[in-house]
Amino acid sequence: MIQPLRPRIAAGELLIGTVVTLPAPGGAEVLAGAGFDWLFIDTEHAVLDARDAQVLIQAAGDRCACVVRVASGDGVWIKKALDTGASGIIVPQVNSGDDARRVARLGRYPPEGARGVGIGRAQGYGMRVPEYLARANDDVAVIVQVEHIDAVRNIDQIVAVDGIDAVFIGPYDLSASMGRTGEVTHPEVRDAVRSVRDACRAAGRALGVFGVDAAAAAPYVEQGYTLVAVGLDTILLGRAARETLTALRGGE
Repeated sequence: MIQPLRPRIAAGELLIGTVVTLPAPGGAEVLAGAGFDWLFIDTEHAVLDARDAQVLIQAAGDRCACVVRVASGDGVWIKKALDTGASGIIVPQVNSGDDARRVARLGRYPPEGARGVGIGRAQGYGMRVPEYLARANDDVAVIVQVEHIDAVRNIDQIVAVDGIDAVFIGPYDLSASMGRTGEVTHPEVRDAVRSVRDACRAAGRALGVFGVDAAAAAPYVEQGYTLVAVGLDTILLGRAARETLTALRGGE
């Protein structure tokens, strides 16, 4: 069985994952079997819907946790993602304390929150409803994404919200919101990321981040980030293919 994600985040365990963008169950199965701690299933930017997310989670099976990045903080998206049996959600564009409070409530069942009670895969299709309801609030992770300069300005309010398990920094969107699109190593962008890091540390919130490859992600691991997504399925596939061709063609 998969260990619940929320307690692992709270314990400060280093959890290394990768981003899944292809609606290919076999791909998710391979990545889960490769040893990643979690898969970041992207229904915001990738051509994936709730059904695709569920199929990918089923393909990963008991090999690793699956977290769904929802398309928005809308309650319907959150309910659909969690009812697939996801180990957690990542909500994009959480830019204020009010945004964070709304997300935290939508990710938890009453009395802690306002998540609707559905009957889906998470609940055993109706056969394990009481069991799931009893443990979901303790097991399922609610992660907010800080990826806009407004969120950086409001970070102290965001990290103060109860029910938020981790803050996941999106350096590329953050750089774009600062007029530095793609310049994730620019000093101004780094300063903004540092501000988020310091606020999370002060509040005891776990930190997450995306790195396009191991070299990009390694400095964040050294700084104490514990929820790290490195690479995408498409990048991993493409690079492996290029390396194979280069080796056989003698560096052409």
